[in-house]
Amino acid sequence: MKESKKNIPNLHPKFFWDFRFDEIEWEAYKMVIGRIVERGGQEEIEEIIRFYGREKVVTAIRDEIYFLPNYAIDRALKFFPELKKEEMYCYLNRKDKPYHWI
Repeated sequence: MKESKKNIPNLHPKFFWDFRFDEIEWEAYKMVIGRIVERGGQEEIEEIIRFYGREKVVTAIRDEIYFLPNYAIDRALKFFPELKKEEMYCYLNRKDKPYHWI
């Protein structure tokens, strides 16, 4: 009898082209959530919410993911209206933000 498949999110391997899909550590949720926010659609967002829970996904996007490109930050705000750009770690620490010199 074949061993049952471990619990993994139902996401297409194309989102993780640079990984061996069957070796991904799904507990590394920040990488997975960041990748899906950056490249996934509504269906994939719903899947990571189902798999990790909405609170964990929102907390990761707001407080734990160090980098998202500007377009992905905007997408996150559309997917999660409870987020505020000014509270997102990845927004506050952007390299392209304007600096005010005194």
